[in-house]
Order: sequence, then C-alpha cells, then structure tokens
Amino acid sequence: MLTDKLDYKLTFDTDELGVYIHIPFCTTLCSFCPYNRIKYDKSLIEPFKDALLNEINMVGSLFQSKKTITSVYFGGGTPALMLEELGEIMASLKKNFKINRNIGIELHPKDITTVSLHKLKNIGFDMVSIGIQSFQRECLHSLGREYIDGAEKVKLAKQAGFKTIDVDLIFGIVNQNEENLRNDFLTAFASGATQVSTYPFIEFSYVNNKSKPLGKQDKKQLFECLEKVGKEIDCERTAVWTFAKRNTLGYSSITRDAFIGFGPSATSLTKEFFKINTFSIDEYIKCVNNGKIPTALTMKFSERTRALYWLFWNAYTLRLDNDKFKKLFNVNIEKKFKFEISIALLFGLLSREGDSYQLTKRGTYLYHLIEQQYTNQYIDKTWGIARQNAWPKKIKLY
Repeated sequence: MLTDKLDYKLTFDTDELGVYIHIPFCTTLCSFCPYNRIKYDKSLIEPFKDALLNEINMVGSLFQSKKTITSVYFGGGTPALMLEELGEIMASLKKNFKINRNIGIELHPKDITTVSLHKLKNIGFDMVSIGIQSFQRECLHSLGREYIDGAEKVKLAKQAGFKTIDVDLIFGIVNQNEENLRNDFLTAFASGATQVSTYPFIEFSYVNNKSKPLGKQDKKQLFECLEKVGKEIDCERTAVWTFAKRNTLGYSSITRDAFIGFGPSATSLTKEFFKINTFSIDEYIKCVNNGKIPTALTMKFSERTRALYWLFWNAYTLRLDNDKFKKLFNVNIEKKFKFEISIALLFGLLSREGDSYQLTKRGTYLYHLIEQQYTNQYIDKTWGIARQNAWPKKIKLY
C-alpha cells in the first residue's frame, strides 16, 4: 500500500531503536542468495540514492524531536558498491536521528581493500560483517561462488581496526564435512574475526541453487560440530548460530526490539505493526519521489502477537530476559506465557536463571529446526510473492 507521510504513524514501545538500510546492488547475483538484489547498474545509483535520502527525510520529519538510534546496519545486496555515496547517506541519518552507538555494514570479500576499509572507517563504520560463506574452494564451488582468499580479507579488516569483525559461514553445503567446517570456524577467528555467524544452507523456492542443501541429519552433525569447536576455543555463544570471542562487542542484524528500515524490501518493527517496503527498485524510487512512504505490506499486531514476535527473536539469542520483557509489556514472561513456559521447562527446552530463562542444548537445537521452518513458511512465501508483485494486496501465510 502507498502511504502518505501525513497519515503515517510510528509508535515505539522502547528507546532501543535500530535502523536498517538496504542497498540492493550486486555485481554478481549469487545463485544461493535469497535477498532482494539486482545486477549493478551505474545509471540507477544516483536516482536510488536520492530516493533513499528522501525516504530518510520523510520518516525523520514524522518525529517532533530526533529519535535516538542505538544501532545502524547497512545490508544488501552489496553496500560497498555505493561506497562514494555512503557518506551522504550517513549524513542524512545523522541529520534526522541521534546516533549514539555502533554502525555496521555487510561486505563481500571482493570489495575489501585497504582503501575501501579506510573510507568506511572515515565515514564512521566501526563494525563489518564479511560474507565469506566458506574458506574452502570446493564448498564455494558448490554454492556457485568464485574462490577468493577470504582469510586475507579478514586480516585486512583486522588491520584496519574495526571494533567488531563478523564472519558469515554457511553449513549444510554439498562437499562439506565436519573437518572442513571446523577449519572454516578456526580460520575465521585465527584471521581476526571477533565473531562468527553460521547459517544453515536453506533452499528458497525462487532461487536457482547450483546444488541442494544437505539433509537434516547431516546438518545436525555439522550443527553439533560448531557447538563443539566453539567450546574448545572458549567462545561465548551469543545466539543459536553465532559464536563470539569473550568480552567483545556483538554484531547482529535481526535482534532488535524495534527498528526502522529504509530502502526496497527493508522492514520496520514498531509497537503496533511490522511492515515491508516494496521490493521493486523502480517502484520504490517512483513512490518515494511522489512523497509516499513505500510500504508494500503491513502486519498489524495484537498485544499477544507483538509479545510472540519478541519471544521468537529473543529465543534466538538463547535468553529470555524477564526485565526486558516486563519493560516492554508491563507483565512478567511467565504470566503472559504461563502455559508455553511451563511446557518448555517440563521438556527441558528452557532452564530458569533467576526470573529469566536460558535455552538449553535441547531447546537450542529445536529452535534451529523451527527457524528453518519459519524461513520456509514465512520468509520464502512473502519474499517470493513480493519479488513478483511490487504492491501485493494481501499474503496469506497459513
């Protein structure tokens, strides 16, 4: 739906507000990647940048005073393809919001050079997430991606002095076994990563994978391998699929209690609804330039669905913090979800820590399975339709 900014309301139930910026351009469209992206077209850069700045200014003008932003994350696509424009985009964010925390960006290994990293630091980025996927030539071949010496790229990021260096790895790839996954994990940290985010290879209906993901049992063995090697080198497990060096600053693109998304396919989470911008770059530019907020789909929250959303994504971090929940919903978790918490405790999925809860090893593995089903049921269906129809009237998920 097209939304006039005069009729558009953004209400938040927390002061911890994040911002996500989606840059949709890629020089190579990796066959396994499900995200909204198009082939890099230099002629689109300027009009896209102008539309993005317009959207930021429109949304910023909705608030009587500047909102404080506690995290900024640039994703894609390949954001570094707009390296020369990123400074102007950051300036627009700072004009409209108070940014008092860290600024992160996704990087493709081939875009990492001493020069590009220096420019990113000067703009204000202090966190990078590098999409390595694997350091193994045969695993990259199975994904349909060209081999790049990923370890050298991570070392360059370390030398540049970023606070957090996240390395993304995929498990469940054809030609992958416990030994080379273990080597990937260790290589990432040895090269300078402060955090490793591992993701199961999931097949989306609308992508053209060169090879199929491994089966459930093979993925389980690799999942357990990651848990084992993480313990061996004394990593802190900060999420179901994420491991970090102890006492380092974490990096996450999804675990926010509230956030605003800018750009095509970007999402926003408020007190009252979850919304998705149109996926079409052309329609996005046209809509914003006509003074409209480019919302394609909105899911309105009831009080319970808002709390369920919180429950699902906080479970991903392995901890359900009752103080955080009570601050948002003015009630204890066990009162709001008495039945669900009781069942989880009974079956050993949660353990109690004071008045909060921690996912157990069993609960963590179950979440790993549920998250993949969620991806297939919700993300695959929604994104698949939104890729084909810029302004879908309705999507029925179940």
